[in-house]
Formats: sequence, C-alpha cells, structure tokens
Amino acid sequence: MANVLTDNAQDLDRELDWFAAVLDARLRIYFKSDPEDENSVASIFDIPPPDLSHSNSSYAQLIRQHDFPSGERLAIVLALIPHIRPQLLDVLWTKNDAIARGFTEFGGLQGTTHGGFIPTGETVAFLLASDDLADRFKLMRLFEGDHPFARYNILHLATVAFGEPLLSGALTLSREYLYRLTTGIEHKPNFNSEFPARLIETGLNWEHLILPSATLEQLDEIKHWILYGHILLQDWQMYHKLQPGFTSLFYGSPGTGKTFSACLLGKHCGCDVYKIDLSAIVSKYIGETEKNLAKIFDMAEHKKWILFFDEADALFGKRTKVDDSHDRYANQEISFLLQRIEEFNGVTILASNLKGNIDDAFIRRFQSIVHFPMPKPSERQRIWEHAFSPKAVLEEKIDLARVAEKYELSGGVIMNVVRYSSLKSLSRNENTILLEDIEEGIRRELLKEGRTI
Repeated sequence: MANVLTDNAQDLDRELDWFAAVLDARLRIYFKSDPEDENSVASIFDIPPPDLSHSNSSYAQLIRQHDFPSGERLAIVLALIPHIRPQLLDVLWTKNDAIARGFTEFGGLQGTTHGGFIPTGETVAFLLASDDLADRFKLMRLFEGDHPFARYNILHLATVAFGEPLLSGALTLSREYLYRLTTGIEHKPNFNSEFPARLIETGLNWEHLILPSATLEQLDEIKHWILYGHILLQDWQMYHKLQPGFTSLFYGSPGTGKTFSACLLGKHCGCDVYKIDLSAIVSKYIGETEKNLAKIFDMAEHKKWILFFDEADALFGKRTKVDDSHDRYANQEISFLLQRIEEFNGVTILASNLKGNIDDAFIRRFQSIVHFPMPKPSERQRIWEHAFSPKAVLEEKIDLARVAEKYELSGGVIMNVVRYSSLKSLSRNENTILLEDIEEGIRRELLKEGRTI
C-alpha cells in the first residue's frame, strides 16, 4: 500500500511541476513577455512531459493504456489540481485591470466551500488552444461521447444552464479516477442515489454450491465468457460478429442459489458483483427509470463487473397492451433496457422466480437461460450435511437423510432452519442441535409459504 501511494505521489509531483511550467509559459505567451526571456517558449508543447514509460503508478498506467498525448495529460492534471495542489491555480484569479474583474478567457468557477480556482472547459481551452479557433474546435473533441474521457468515465464537463456555453462547465474528474490516481487503488463505489447498487460477496466456494449438473454446466458457460470472451472478440476478431457482453437469466424458486451463484462467478473470475436496488431504479415519473439505469451502465462500462438484477420482473417484465400514455412509456422503458443491455460490454444477470414473467423480447436476446430447480432429496441431504457449524453436535435421533426426504425445501430455507435451531442451542448454553428445534424451524418456514408439516 505504501509503495502504491509513494509511486503515485512521485509521478504526480513530476506532472504538477510540468504543468506549472506549462501554465507559466502559457501566461508569458498570453501577456507577451519579453521574447529574450530565458524562460520564454514559442509554444507550451515545446515543454516535454515527464517520461512515465517505466513507472508502475496508477497514473502512469492510465496514460500508457490510452496513449494520451500532452494535451489530454494536461487536462487530467488540471482536473486533479483542485484536489491535490489547489494553490497552483491561484495565479488564474489575476484581475483584468481594464474591466476590474477576472479574465474571461481563463474560465474558472468559485466553489461553494472551496476557496480555490475551479477550472472549467474554458480553462482547458485557454491552456491548449490559445486564440486559435481551429485549435479550439479540435479541443471540443475531448468532451465528446466517444473520447476515452467519456467512454471510460475519466473526466467530463459539468452540465451548464440552458443556453450557456458548454465550456463554462466545471472540469470534473470522476470520483473513481480521483481515488485511483491519488491512492493507487481502484475505487469501489458506495451505494447512493447516483449508484443504487451494492457490492455482494461470499466467503464460500464452488464445492458449497449444490446444484444439478446441467445447471452447473450452464454456469461454466458464463465463466468461460468472463475468462476468455475478450480473446474471442479481439484475438479471434469476432467483435464485429458478436455482442460485446453476456446476458443471462437465472430463474427458479427463492433460495435455490441464484444470488449465491452470481457471487461465486465473481469470486472465481475476479469480478465485482453489484446487486442493483430496483426500488431506487424504478420511478413513476416518465423518463426517470431510464436515467437511473443509464447511471448504472455508464459506471459499469469497461470494468470487470457483473450486474445482478434480483427480482428482475419489476424492470424486465412483459410489455403491456397500450391503453394510455403510461403504458406507452412503460414499453419505451423496456426498449431502452434492451438497447443498453445489448451495448453493455460486461456481464448482466437477471434473476426471477418465473421465466414466464420476463418479456419475450429479452428472452430472445439472452445468451443463456439457467434454471435453478428445487433440490432433490439427495441434494437436500448434502445441503443439510454441510449446513451446520463444525462446533455443532447433532442429537443422535436426527436422521438428515429422512429430514431431506420428508421436507421439500430450498437451500435458502434450509439455512434459515439451521440458523433458528443453532440459536436455540446457544440460548440453552449448549452446542447440541435438537430434532424438535429443526422441526419447529421447518414448521415456521413452511408457514411463511402457507404450507404445513
């Protein structure tokens, strides 16, 4: 951790020194300093950036990954400066004596709580384009949707009020890259209104997943895509024939292993798994659901993430007959979802209790449909046998094979019964699991489903 921080700090120190020299040169050129001045240069691009070709810092890796030239590097550093060395931009507060206010061409904003200069797109234009209109127009390319800045959610211009110039928006580095470029660690986003999803993990392994062989084989297909899909698309040159991502439907009764399987796929393949909170996504207001979902997919682009939509019927359910405008917009939401999923280059897993609840338009586009059936008696017995703590002792009259044969329960329900009977044992200050507690736990679980023993 210390080396990562040190490497990043050293490289950013060098970049900041380079930026300071560039800014000084740009101001000298702008204010037409004495050309005989030993510090004067004809162009800021005559000042070479630091050589990062042999550095292992996160910043150097980012520059090399996208082969960013000097202009892009200066834009990234400019966006970083308010966070790491804000005083470096204080010179841009210089007043124009002719109008008794700041120089419009320097751009910049005054923050609500931040006392320093917040750069805008206009600041980038001043630094890189000077008064050359052609260069200014080329500069706009940095903020288009297909530029790596946007595609990889590195930096963007903040939204401006209607009618105001695009370049007047604040130059904003994404939180993810701010964290990565300062700490050297990839930021895992927290659950919030901008990212309504939670990172889900498991401490268990594949041997703990008890499913039919056919279901396990289908999970292997997803595993193979995560591990080898990029080779298929790039090295085998199939990117123009196949969709960039993989979408799968997991369907089956609650507690049959859908979420657990998603977590294991992530753990085995080195992927983060994010469970989407649909209550924060779906909105009664027209257009809001699409916006909320777009935030998720935008954040997940070009990352090794699995997006897991539990109880996906709320978003991906069947389209309705159009009787009013609300139905029409609901159907438009589904069309939008189809488009975003097909364009997404990661893995999307939709989970539902019933396959029939999912709109046919999605079904046709799934790369796999995985059924999670209720476990058979032999499978239930294996779940029971591995469910209890190693410190627990089962009462002699407990016959797990008989319990598994008698009660048709899912793995999730069995674990609820194990929790109940184990806590009953602990409440008696002992470690023996009683048959009567297991049967009471089963009775309670069956009552939830409207069944009886």
